[in-house]
Amino acid sequence: MTQTRTAVVLLALAATACGGPGGVGAAGGTMADGKTFTLGIASDPGNLDPHMSVLSVTGQVDRFLYDPLLELTPDGKPIPALAEKWDATTTTASFTLRPGVTCADGTPLTAADVAANIAFVGDPANKSPFAGLTIAPDTKATADEATRTITVTSGAPDAFLLRNVGSLPIVCGTGLADRKLLAKGGSGTGMFAVSEVVPNDHYTFTRRKDYSWGPGDWKAQQAGLPDKVVARVVPNTSTAANLLLSGELNASQINGPDRQRLEARKLFHADFLAPLGEIFYNQAAGRPGQDESVRRALTQALDLAQLGKVLANGTGKPSQGLVTAEPKACSGDTVTGHLPTHDPAAAASALDSAGWKAGPDGVRVKGGKRLALTVLYGTQLGPTMAPTAELAQQTWKSLGADVTLKAVDSPGLSQVLFGTGEWEVSLGPVGLTLPSQLVPFVSGPAAPDGTNFGHIANPEYEQGVKRAAAMSGEASCPAWEAAETALVKRVDVVPYIDSVVPYYASGSRFDVSQGSVTPSSIRMYAR
Repeated sequence: MTQTRTAVVLLALAATACGGPGGVGAAGGTMADGKTFTLGIASDPGNLDPHMSVLSVTGQVDRFLYDPLLELTPDGKPIPALAEKWDATTTTASFTLRPGVTCADGTPLTAADVAANIAFVGDPANKSPFAGLTIAPDTKATADEATRTITVTSGAPDAFLLRNVGSLPIVCGTGLADRKLLAKGGSGTGMFAVSEVVPNDHYTFTRRKDYSWGPGDWKAQQAGLPDKVVARVVPNTSTAANLLLSGELNASQINGPDRQRLEARKLFHADFLAPLGEIFYNQAAGRPGQDESVRRALTQALDLAQLGKVLANGTGKPSQGLVTAEPKACSGDTVTGHLPTHDPAAAASALDSAGWKAGPDGVRVKGGKRLALTVLYGTQLGPTMAPTAELAQQTWKSLGADVTLKAVDSPGLSQVLFGTGEWEVSLGPVGLTLPSQLVPFVSGPAAPDGTNFGHIANPEYEQGVKRAAAMSGEASCPAWEAAETALVKRVDVVPYIDSVVPYYASGSRFDVSQGSVTPSSIRMYAR
């Protein structure tokens, strides 16, 4: 869910910087110091504890406040962030902290603090959504303060252990002792510290003058660094585009038809590929989606190509896998040829054969239970999401389903998927940078006890995961791809369209990585 609880899994998206020499967003002039960088975000990030939320909007905000041990170059090579050295196998890893790293309150970051971060997420009792996502449950970590070294023992074999542990946002000791501080963005290790929080309106961060350990060989004394950052909640895409053109926003992610206005003004933009069109069915006991024949029929009834055209406004790319982030660890096509082909008549016949017969009002019934579908879609995904949901609703109604659409923002989607469970279909995509990050969302404990929100149990997928996790890096790719294909074939997940997502800029330039603006790359320009 690109903006849902699962979406912040976008941990290493590569960006392509674009734009021309003219227009409001042009940055060919003089870099300016002391400015405020105002970033438009589509919804409120909620709880800022970086270990307790995987909302992508929360991940964007947290990138200003909490650094990981490692960053990645565009070609996938690890570079220093908080750590200066590292080593890893599929079961163990070690990291050596850079000297002189301090916390937002001025206290030093210790190796023991870092080890406690990893151990917290690895302890199932803490119910971190990163457990099983980037850190295997029961992962342990120890520290040697004399050498500033953290040693990690994974709770399960992990083909991408270095990237997974290295990507975890690190908080300081005071936040570990009192996580209420983290909920408000405190106790950080990042480039900025929180100075003001107004929920559902804006979040203000002030650049830390002691911050000198940015990614790679980044230096603190550079022209154009912003003194402050304001993350401004702007749910409406057209409003965000207007604010970019007026200069009230310095950056915002814009999808849909408003892109045409920004392109015409030649605004600089940095792009990344993100999943956009994905369908998940609730397979919990008693839900229609528990039956594979129902999932298959509902999917077969949809014209996925047309659905994707509406959703991506004609600018999307057909999905070839659940991992879109560049650099990809594995590049095989797990989707093409594996989804049911569009055939409404065959879909209707399949439901008939499965015992779902039309009732007096035209709605199909089986065993006295109506084929009723509550369909969730995220309002933060842009103006094309509603007509896409309506097209699916129309199609499924013609098939004999009673369809109710429910528009929700990021926190609302998270609450339903991982909390109440009152849904049948979710149209929210899951953003991933590694195939291993999908595992807790499509296997293992079901929500609300785990993050398997669709209550999926696919033995072929689980067997493939076991094979893949025992191999390291690229060698594991064939097993990961076979496992993912098993999900698509059984209609456990239906990926159909990806989106090239631009972050447009006005009076600034920056890189996009991990699906969000990289704080250390921001440069401000005189207007």
